[in-house]
Amino acid sequence: MKILMLGWELPPHNAGGLGVACAHMCRALASQGADIDFIVPYINSHPDIDFMRVIPAIPADAREVMKHSGAYDSFYYQSKTGKKHEIAANDYHSIYEASVDRIVTLGEYDVIHAYDWLTIRPALRAKQLLGIPLIVNIHALEYDRSGGGYGNPFVRDIEYHGMMMADKVVAISQHVKNIIVREYHVPESKVEVIHNSHVISGLNNQIAGPNTYRYIEMMRSVGYGIVMFFGRLTIQKNLPGLLRVMQKVVEKHPKSMLVLMGSGEQELELVELAAELGIGGNVIFVGFQRGKEWRDMFGVSDICVMPSVSEPFGLTPLEAAEFGVPNLISRQSGVAEILSSALRSDYWDVDDMANQIVSVLQNKELATQLSEDGISEVSKMNWDNNASKFLNLYRNQLGYAA
Repeated sequence: MKILMLGWELPPHNAGGLGVACAHMCRALASQGADIDFIVPYINSHPDIDFMRVIPAIPADAREVMKHSGAYDSFYYQSKTGKKHEIAANDYHSIYEASVDRIVTLGEYDVIHAYDWLTIRPALRAKQLLGIPLIVNIHALEYDRSGGGYGNPFVRDIEYHGMMMADKVVAISQHVKNIIVREYHVPESKVEVIHNSHVISGLNNQIAGPNTYRYIEMMRSVGYGIVMFFGRLTIQKNLPGLLRVMQKVVEKHPKSMLVLMGSGEQELELVELAAELGIGGNVIFVGFQRGKEWRDMFGVSDICVMPSVSEPFGLTPLEAAEFGVPNLISRQSGVAEILSSALRSDYWDVDDMANQIVSVLQNKELATQLSEDGISEVSKMNWDNNASKFLNLYRNQLGYAA
């Protein structure tokens, strides 16, 4: 099975979970015999990826591509001031699309697999040239990125046409499928759900360096509970809501600290809101982190919170569970469909979220039970079953039995 896969990012050149999920899924597909050419819009290397061929579509540096047109930055098309950024972003997409004419000559492909709106135009061009099945794999929609709104009409139009023209649409959760059918009016029978999964990283077995987060460790040592958020600081993540939750947590459990690990356009707004709510001293911004700094944050966290308005999936709770950190997740998420060990709340229910956080901080037995249940649950997860579902889907689209 020869697969032409069109993506926008792979580790270590990734801005979020999309690239991570792509890498894990492709590794599992390759282990089951799939031959993958993965197209990216930059020339940088991927030293840890030896299970597929990674082909650059654009002779650009990954940092420049992500700066002007990242996988999560559809809003930049209209909200960035100055013509330079707008042209740069559109240029990357146009060059990617134009490169397809060359790329399709590199192999005899059986199926095209495209991830999200950024690759839909190139994927439709590839389908036109090759005449083979196109699978559009939706990891996030403009509906999600805009916090449950209409979002950028340019992006929304691309998503709609891509899903309508695809032979099959794969959603990473039932939550996403429901949105595709309800908001984009794609026939329900055309959309299949194949969840993301998790693989034990092994990072939790490495010895962490001393005092990576010395201040946070010191606060814990004097009785502070650490509430952790990992992710982009964007409207989708409901972080103003989380700060209001934290205000109530501090009222009930004064020795509480919220740590926000990530970057995004809402950072300044969140700093100001924390001050307005009187919890500026209980909120720490540590920025976007990778590797050791990212891993060590789990070691000083008492609970990981994902309060998203609309989260297509959410890999972070699975990572937190691996490290033994209890989770509180939004019911409006895909991961809520598969992670039974996590606490749940509706994203709008400030009081309920606050009460559940306080319960974990004040009840060590509950925290220990949630930790043990999470570790046990994610230890049984892998990407192999998900990869098998994709291979069967490819075969069905090609017209022969699985």
